[in-house]
Amino acid sequence: MLIQQEIKKIAIFRALQLGDMLCAIPAVRALRAGFPDAEITLLGLPWAKSLTERFNEYFDRFVWFPGFPGLPEQSFSPAAFSSFLNKMISEEFDLVLQMQGNGTIVNPMVELLGVRFTAGYCKKDIYAPQNGLFMEYPEQGHEAARHVKLMEFLGLKSLGTELEFPLRDKDYQEFQDTGLPLEEGAYVCIHPGSRGIARRWPPEFFAKLADEAAAVGFTPVLTGTAEELDLVRQTASHMVSQPVIAAGKTSMGAVAVLIKEAAGLISNCTGVSHIASAFKTPSVVISLDGEPERWAPQDHTVHEVIDWTVTPDFSLTLEATKRMINKKPL
Repeated sequence: MLIQQEIKKIAIFRALQLGDMLCAIPAVRALRAGFPDAEITLLGLPWAKSLTERFNEYFDRFVWFPGFPGLPEQSFSPAAFSSFLNKMISEEFDLVLQMQGNGTIVNPMVELLGVRFTAGYCKKDIYAPQNGLFMEYPEQGHEAARHVKLMEFLGLKSLGTELEFPLRDKDYQEFQDTGLPLEEGAYVCIHPGSRGIARRWPPEFFAKLADEAAAVGFTPVLTGTAEELDLVRQTASHMVSQPVIAAGKTSMGAVAVLIKEAAGLISNCTGVSHIASAFKTPSVVISLDGEPERWAPQDHTVHEVIDWTVTPDFSLTLEATKRMINKKPL
């Protein structure tokens, strides 16, 4: 098994977005415990450099992965990929873990990196190195649990599937610098955005739930990125109550503080729902991707998940919102 090998330099290939990365952290936690003295590098999208800085107990370095044909997250540049490949070969990693997905596209690419061992996921009857270190990709279970299973397959001990989101003094300062007029525990965050448009619940529905929270005394706070401001304003336009608009005003760290100190979160199944899960902030999550068992929060005593593809019933979300705000009465 891998744990029996002398491994000094490890690279993790996972070039995805925030929610995907947070769901991989329990596996990285197990990896660090199994190889406490190894150098662990993330090969990821440009934004993820900040993730490795936040999780600096698990990651030592970050290297930008410039894209590859068939991966939709960024455009492919042959020149940039050639430079990346040369850098990887010169690094002489002992191990690269392919944690991107089932490996159909990227397993042959990972072999080009010139490493001692490659390991990760594969798909039945699709090429993967025959070295005993590739596990058939699990099609069932939560995303965090799938990655922990990979660590167990490689001989590492699971440290659980709970999510994390470390906060720094800088995050609290950035939150204070927003000047948002909010009192801890006296507001509910509403996040109508999602990177995938198909995964966005209608803004008028979010507006109704925001008004429900406002009716019992909570301040509704509309969150999102600067690119989601139009969507946030649409949501506000459907509201009877007056929201606080935090969209476009918060860094990743500041929005995490905002969620941590909120009475609750109402959102699509997206990155902020994983942050709420890490902090155990009560939430109502509307899933439109058809895979709530994979991506939604795991603790259903704290988080309520409505699979809109199966039960598109607004009354279910309204009742869930009422239960959530009753958990933390003003």
